[in-house]
Amino acid sequence: MFDLATLGTFVAVVLGLFLIPGPAVLLVLSRTVQGGREVGVMTGLGVAVGDFLHTVFAAVGLSALLMTSALAFNLVKYLGAAYLIYLGVRAILAKPAGAAAGEAALPVSPAKAFWQAIPTELLNPKTALFFLAFMPQFVHPEQGSAFVQFMALGLIFVVLSALYTTALACSVRLLGRCVRRLSWLARWQGKIVGSIFITLGLKVAAQSR
Repeated sequence: MFDLATLGTFVAVVLGLFLIPGPAVLLVLSRTVQGGREVGVMTGLGVAVGDFLHTVFAAVGLSALLMTSALAFNLVKYLGAAYLIYLGVRAILAKPAGAAAGEAALPVSPAKAFWQAIPTELLNPKTALFFLAFMPQFVHPEQGSAFVQFMALGLIFVVLSALYTTALACSVRLLGRCVRRLSWLARWQGKIVGSIFITLGLKVAAQSR
């Protein structure tokens, strides 16, 4: 389906893009610091699922609406921004369990981190436009079904994304342990993470087509 040159170029470009920190990377890092390696890994998997859904939408042409309709773009953009800001406000307002005893707040569960990461990635219109503009450059109809090629490239992207975010989560696990052991820092943990989420939400809201 793909020649080695095309596939190698695609993988190289994707890996290069991963080195540019974006909302997904910051989300994985903040969740890992907040809840540990497992939470970070599950957040990354949630992001990967969101990317897979973007692949499906783009492959069947639904994402084209975001490129041609300002209303659709803005609707998705503000929904995504509102969701991130909502998560941030919740994190800031949450009271640490056992704060009086100097204990850290209970971190978000891995399952909850996974399910929260999916809409966070899915409601980012820039991601949809990225798949719509980036993937077709590597799809060649003369080499077979364009839909199959599109889905194959999307799956490769999703796998690489999951591997990358998993590596990130594993690399910062020691930092997460240190944060949970420092009682004074743990009391500010929710506010720090919440501020990151709100910043990401404002960044998404400021996106233009």
